[in-house]
Amino acid sequence: MLRKLLCVSLSAALLSAGWLGGSGFALFVAFVPLLYISAAYGPSARDFRRMAGWAALTFTAWNIATIWWVWNAAPVGVFAATAFSGFWSLAAFMLFHYVSKRSPKPVAYVMLAAAWVAGEYLYTHAEVLSFPWLTLGNGFSGSPWAVQWYEWTGVMGGSVWVLACNMAVFEAARSRRVRDMVRAAAVAIVPVAVSLVMYASYEPEAESIEMAVLQPDVDCYEEKFAGSERAQLRNMLDLTDETPRDVRIIVMPETALPEQLRDDAPQSGATVHALRQMIDSIRPEAMIVAGASTVKLYGAGEPRSKTARAGSGFYYDIYNSAVAVNGDGDADVHHKMRLVIGVEAMPFTDLLGFVDLGGVTGQLGRSNSATVFEKGGVKVGPAICYEGLYGDSFAKFVREGAEAMIVMSNDGWWGDTAGHRRLFDFCRLRAIETRRAIARSANTGVSGFITSRGDVTARLDWDMRGVLASEVEVSSRRTVYVAYGDWVGRLALLLTALCLLCHSAYRIRRKNHLVN
Repeated sequence: MLRKLLCVSLSAALLSAGWLGGSGFALFVAFVPLLYISAAYGPSARDFRRMAGWAALTFTAWNIATIWWVWNAAPVGVFAATAFSGFWSLAAFMLFHYVSKRSPKPVAYVMLAAAWVAGEYLYTHAEVLSFPWLTLGNGFSGSPWAVQWYEWTGVMGGSVWVLACNMAVFEAARSRRVRDMVRAAAVAIVPVAVSLVMYASYEPEAESIEMAVLQPDVDCYEEKFAGSERAQLRNMLDLTDETPRDVRIIVMPETALPEQLRDDAPQSGATVHALRQMIDSIRPEAMIVAGASTVKLYGAGEPRSKTARAGSGFYYDIYNSAVAVNGDGDADVHHKMRLVIGVEAMPFTDLLGFVDLGGVTGQLGRSNSATVFEKGGVKVGPAICYEGLYGDSFAKFVREGAEAMIVMSNDGWWGDTAGHRRLFDFCRLRAIETRRAIARSANTGVSGFITSRGDVTARLDWDMRGVLASEVEVSSRRTVYVAYGDWVGRLALLLTALCLLCHSAYRIRRKNHLVN
């Protein structure tokens, strides 16, 4: 039992490394101790239950070690995320364990990779109860030079790579044959070599636009929603005044504007008017993109969304939005597409529609489509915070014509933890998947600029107030990932079904004595 406990501890530690500031390459052997435990058990129901216990302990420890910081904002979030993320991990691994005792090894290994990635796909694309923080491919967010081929596969391609490495290393360790060792080395090294060639030969587009990102450094708990609105606006205006005169796009963080704006007429707000006055006087050619809360009112008899709240004789939606001030395009509001469960979104609204979600953490409205803003002939996609975690949602902006990306975030709820640092790093993977440069503005860190190759050119870290300005690449190219989204996940769903059919056919043939 002590040996198995050590294996579980080692697997959990290796799985966690990439999310705690360590190397994502630890993932290459993270499943090997768990595979050793699986190999030691037989096909009996009792052994299945024992293996399930060890696997559940591993994935629970992995989740707690990497997302404990959610506790700072919502303690229940740690338990909910661990339960649902752990469920998909456990289901995939135990499906592999069951098949490995009753079918040929190739079928079992394909099942492990396919079922795991299929689970990631379902968990990522679920409308509710989705928090794909621990998608295995995200573990390389600190090493974008090694995963330049994400522009073809997205992060789920990285998950396949991780699982393939683990299976190859496990087989090489068991057989100790040179052939298997060479195969394991090739599985690990060849994708890195391909990526290094892509990294070294990649050339950014020649066109660029000058952007600035603001970081106001406002405490979420003491100032953001409980402090003076006038002081917060003055803070943003002062930072805007510090931006270079040749800047064309100024990016403010999520919910930067303290005023709640009308969704159908955001430009009529007092804070927006103040911003417009400033830029008209000092840089009339610039556009400000700011995070704000907007309210949509529904008239009598007007169709309303499922997320609409009831007022005194009327219905309304509240949105977490991005607002363009002084833009050239027709659109000036983008509604956040992916909402934070439990804080911005109530799961199962069809079943729990009777629950009154009024208050600060009520059900927000959401959009199913991406809106792009335009300035000086350049279109930019305004992703809001959590949208930077979802590759396919991020790619929607590019499909709508975005030539550069901006990200507005407020990560201060989590404190100075790995949470806000990893969310910034995940944007580096989004840059590779879409080949779009990113300007990111956060309330209190991390703000900065990311090239379309995933390199960070400038950043403001935690608890720093200031302004950064940079030339940002403008591109119109389309990657395979932008064109097809999470196709690796869809393929994994198909392969999982095929593996189940192969397993069933094999068992039937064995019962009929058609195979040994």
